Amino acid sequence: MTGVPAQDIEIIRQSEHFDDAWYLAQYPDVAALDMDPAEHYLWLGAQLGRKPSPRFDGQAYLAANPDVAVTGVNPLLHYETIGRSEGRSGDVGVINNNIIQDQTIALKTTAVTPSPEDHERKSWLAHDVELVAGSGLFDREWYLRTYPNTVNAGEDPIAHYIQNGVAERRNPNPLFDTDWYLRQYPDVAEAGLNPLVHYVTQGAAQKRDPGPNFSAGWYLNQNPDVAAAGIDPLLHFLQYGKFEGRRPCRGDADYDYMKWQENFDYRPERDRSSYVSTLSELPWHPAISVLMPVFNPDPVHLETAIRSVENQIYQTWELCIADDASTDDRVRWVLEAAATRDSRIKISLREQNGHIAEATNSAFALATGDYIGLLDHDDVLREHALAEIACVLNRQPNAELLYSDEDKLRDSGERYDPHFKPDFSPDLFYAMNYLNHFTVHRAENIRKVGGWRKGFEGSQDYDINLRIIATIDPHKIVHIPKILYHWRAAEGSTARAGSEKSYAYTAGLRALEDHVARRARPAKVEKIDGLPFYRLRWAVPRPEPLVSLIVPTRDMVDVLRACIASIIEKTTYSNYEILIVDNDSREQATLEYFAEISDNPNIRVLSYAKPFNYSAINNFAAREARGSILGFINNDIEVIEPEWLEEMVSHATRPEIGCVGAKLLYPDDTVQHAGIIIGLGGIAGHGHLRAHRNELGYFSRLQIAQNVSAVTAACLLVRSEVFWEIGGLDELHLTVAFNDVDFCLKARQAGYLNLFTPFALLYHHESLSRGYETTPEKKERFASETAVMKERWGSILECDPFYSPNLTLERSDFSLRLY
Repeated sequence: MTGVPAQDIEIIRQSEHFDDAWYLAQYPDVAALDMDPAEHYLWLGAQLGRKPSPRFDGQAYLAANPDVAVTGVNPLLHYETIGRSEGRSGDVGVINNNIIQDQTIALKTTAVTPSPEDHERKSWLAHDVELVAGSGLFDREWYLRTYPNTVNAGEDPIAHYIQNGVAERRNPNPLFDTDWYLRQYPDVAEAGLNPLVHYVTQGAAQKRDPGPNFSAGWYLNQNPDVAAAGIDPLLHFLQYGKFEGRRPCRGDADYDYMKWQENFDYRPERDRSSYVSTLSELPWHPAISVLMPVFNPDPVHLETAIRSVENQIYQTWELCIADDASTDDRVRWVLEAAATRDSRIKISLREQNGHIAEATNSAFALATGDYIGLLDHDDVLREHALAEIACVLNRQPNAELLYSDEDKLRDSGERYDPHFKPDFSPDLFYAMNYLNHFTVHRAENIRKVGGWRKGFEGSQDYDINLRIIATIDPHKIVHIPKILYHWRAAEGSTARAGSEKSYAYTAGLRALEDHVARRARPAKVEKIDGLPFYRLRWAVPRPEPLVSLIVPTRDMVDVLRACIASIIEKTTYSNYEILIVDNDSREQATLEYFAEISDNPNIRVLSYAKPFNYSAINNFAAREARGSILGFINNDIEVIEPEWLEEMVSHATRPEIGCVGAKLLYPDDTVQHAGIIIGLGGIAGHGHLRAHRNELGYFSRLQIAQNVSAVTAACLLVRSEVFWEIGGLDELHLTVAFNDVDFCLKARQAGYLNLFTPFALLYHHESLSRGYETTPEKKERFASETAVMKERWGSILECDPFYSPNLTLERSDFSLRLY
């Protein structure tokens, strides 16, 4: 069945280091399958880290013999056929001593080098445990939390790291990267040294970096007090620096995420009991079926994925697995073993490979739950994931679809690249399947749309999401802003790079085309050059609606002239009028320019001879406008993209859309506006401010259309009927600042979606005409308008649904909230 050579099985059976009775007792899943224990150990057991007996530790043998580890051979088989004759040891105690002795090769004599008396008094293992413990560089709590279920009960995690953890490429703290250290410093790897022991005894003194996210030299240069004190920089940072707000290196995204985890993430030792208590009081325990289509995964990753469901705090679940005719026999064994140990695990063994859509349907056929979650065969569901789903469903029992935040998992087990998502944004979803992991559907909705469709492999989940979302109330789509899912960045996975599966992108494009073909409003799906995302070009109604572009101004004719000329000379959309609102201009050059353009039938100059009030000026012009669409344009705007107005009109005419904003650049080609984040800086601020025009932004959001809470009125389109429905701009309380934000929030409150599109691109010479808030009078007025916004919108200013509570409100760069 397994293909393991009979002679190899016999060698293991005869080994004094293999105890079949102990193996069967230790691993009852093997006994339940009535499988030869020696065959199982050779076939899969060693790969899963299982020991053949208490006398032999395969992981320790590989750590002591790195030349064997790189071959991938079974450690006990190597010992019995080659290692014993070469004088290598198979005894656990001797192996551990040899590891320690090898680590001392080429070490310089230091204050921590053991004396001859130490050799007599304690074993080398005990010495290294003491050395590492005394170094302050081993974080026991972090190690146990990061690598759950790897350390035996009562075992010292430091001893585990020294004996097994290094071979398994586990890390002793968040900033010491075992695998990176060995690859970066081949002399350490070639000598077979424990990397942390080497760092403590030599590496720190040699100014070697402990990992890619900590730069010893940079840290000492930035912190001369640490350098002067002669303290190991890593030790200083872990014990003092991180609490003092010091940074570990220049590029420290991983560190920021580590800091976020420390302050805000779920921690089992702290939070598990609270979930258990809450679950015990829930009036309803919805049945959740987790579907897992399987085809030839790494057996260890598959086992980890299955265990992540078994280890859920919430217990009303079933795991429905469909194997799509995997050719690796070990996969079937892992599945059958799982089904044997837990009756809630159901398996379907497909006889023919039908690809992932059909395999998912086979898994769904096993499901009896009211809600369906999706788990890839090599990913990890966090232990509180289903508990969180159950709690949310009890608060919102009408939810039709739920999705969470997620991060990625390196081969070493470290988490990185968290995706903190917005609440449901239809236009962002048209650009990408950002719901992704962890997604839970009401089972009945899956049945209604006919399940997963063959022919959309790679984007089968995007396809079914599109079809279900088209049938449900979008207000019943619930976002859980918590990391509930670890997406493994394995070779070939789209977690590693969006381009890993080009067929998936093509399938997603076809799914989106099929979706828009069923809608009343036509749209064309297009690729975005260089990105694995999509653009929808919505059709502009015919005949083209008239757009009234309202441009308030006062003198500064050169600025106004450049604005109007760029609109006339570059804009390809033809059906528009320009309403220049003259707020009491006095300069002769300006008056002459007004006379010059008066012959243009598409331009009108309206006189507003009252004190400057931005809201009142625009309301006045809106009443004079003839167009069914109003466009509010600052007089310091210049067109870059000729089709800017077609793009904005195509969205503004969609019945669900309120305000439409453009991508505005400073003259140096950095971003001035790409959507407004509510709460940023106190009231509201521009996201991605000063990013370069070609930067992708947070998960590419600078380059794709999406819904936002607000957009700037420096370039804003809205249907006239919507403008007057929600009362126009507040000319009584918000004469200058925040009137656009207030207007957009009123549109959102009325049930409309606001939208930012990067495909309408213009320059904005911000505040050229009116300047900044610098005079005492302007500061007083700004403070008054700030107070109005706080009183009017209250808690709405604290959480933007199209941002994330896990991202900072102190900066515009979508960086993580750390405190």
